[in-house]
Amino acid sequence: MLPRAKSWDEIAAEFRWPRPTTYNIAVEVCERRAAASPDAPAIVDARDEGRIEVWSYRRLSLAVHRLSNVLAATGIGRGDRVAILLPQSPDTVIAHLAVYALAAVALPLAEVFGVEALDHRLGDAGVRAVITHHAGAAKIAALADRLPSLETIWCVDGPGAHGEDLAAATARASDAFTPVTTGPDDPALMIYTSGTTGLPKGALHGHRVLLGHLPGVQLAHEFLPAPGDLMWTPADWAWAGGLLNALLPALAFGVPVVAGRGGRFDPDRAVRSIIDLGVRNVFLPPTALKMMRSGTPAARKGLSLRSVASAGEALGRETWEWGRSALGVAINEWYGQTECNLVLGSAAGLGVSRAGAIGRPVPGHRVALLGPDGAPVRPGEVGQIAVARPDPVMFLGYWNQPAATAAKFRGDWLMTGDQGIADDDGYVTFVGRDDDLITSSGYRIGPAEIEDCLIGHPAVGFAAVVGKPDRLRTEIVKAYVKLRDGVEASPALAEAIRAHVRERLSAHEYPREIAFVDEIPMTTTGKVIRRFFREDARAEAGSDGPLGARSDRVEPT
Repeated sequence: MLPRAKSWDEIAAEFRWPRPTTYNIAVEVCERRAAASPDAPAIVDARDEGRIEVWSYRRLSLAVHRLSNVLAATGIGRGDRVAILLPQSPDTVIAHLAVYALAAVALPLAEVFGVEALDHRLGDAGVRAVITHHAGAAKIAALADRLPSLETIWCVDGPGAHGEDLAAATARASDAFTPVTTGPDDPALMIYTSGTTGLPKGALHGHRVLLGHLPGVQLAHEFLPAPGDLMWTPADWAWAGGLLNALLPALAFGVPVVAGRGGRFDPDRAVRSIIDLGVRNVFLPPTALKMMRSGTPAARKGLSLRSVASAGEALGRETWEWGRSALGVAINEWYGQTECNLVLGSAAGLGVSRAGAIGRPVPGHRVALLGPDGAPVRPGEVGQIAVARPDPVMFLGYWNQPAATAAKFRGDWLMTGDQGIADDDGYVTFVGRDDDLITSSGYRIGPAEIEDCLIGHPAVGFAAVVGKPDRLRTEIVKAYVKLRDGVEASPALAEAIRAHVRERLSAHEYPREIAFVDEIPMTTTGKVIRRFFREDARAEAGSDGPLGARSDRVEPT
């Protein structure tokens, strides 16, 4: 717990990371709380309209014990990968904590993933078991022949054609279980990157990743916990933002978390839920905040938020200023990435908050902006954001990819690939990426996986995918497609190609715009020159029409 009376600079100067010899996420998030305050609320399940169910830490702990025993009985143990394909729900929390308690490795997967996205992640990770629902089980069952390591698909919603009945199994299981002893560096969690260069890679984290997030979360939420605090985020708990910026740290601090309905974000419905449930703390990606800004102003009457945190893309000055007046509280911005999250941040209550800036290095993290020569740049100069190791939020490495892991570092600096500028006070402003990553509605999207899916369509010969600037979503996915010989371009074909990607990957990765082109420029080694298309997309975003391409726009739905 950080000292409340201290300034940001005092906290940073005095901060020292604890160095526990044993550390387990399940113990820190649930077991300690269940022992100290068994009846305190942990999860507020508000997924059903008009129906709310509150889970205490004791109830959560006993459910974790039962699932741990079920998984252990099937042979799941230290280091085994267990995938979790579920929406926000108590079942998702229980699954995560049970996997951590067994010293196994949790692999969170987003519900929006299609079969091709699941195929790569499940196969690459060598997953032994999946915890999901009937819809998820049906997707995975179609891949069974390609997943030799997969032994069991568990369904939380009862028996089905493609999975075992997890509810029945846990009902029969003992609620007595002692978590396996783990060290801070023992593997606990693997989140796949967005596939910036090539297919997505599994970023493996140790149990210490939770410890590393606590100071940043506490500061961004103005010294969490406070009486009456209640956390909610619309971000999927399968992503680093929802899981590590909200769910797990809040529970570790004893702050109950709302499990809300999924689906498309509706700003007015979100505001009503915040008011009706008495939510005091929210983690909202910038796109959600921008949508709330365009919602009904009258709907925001009655908000009593204590803290608002945001991350995933640049917030921007206008949204920052709007939030202070419309939400009644300053928006504290964060920065990080899957491999090393929440290393820059803000805390308006300590006077560390500035429009347009990500924030300053969070106490305990050493962050610098480095030039091409590896030396720190001067204030006002552009440099690549880098994080020094060791750092508890830093990943252990990419799963089975030692060369890619080594390439991520320059000496003891983890290179993020993101460019920024620092001012004389140490505030960092995000400038842009030096790779092809697309940031859309808070999601970080890599083009390679989408391009690979596009050429799987029978009409597509080659494809290039870039981000096109968009006022609401920061960027939208735009695909430049060269058709096979003899195939005629048409709006109907663009819609069919769009649907092809949406069904196979996910709803946030499909190209909202498709442009049919005659050629796809490539390097001599056969790599697509995306820079050409990025420049075209940016020019188009600032003009009345497309430049150099036949474009078929598909309006967002």
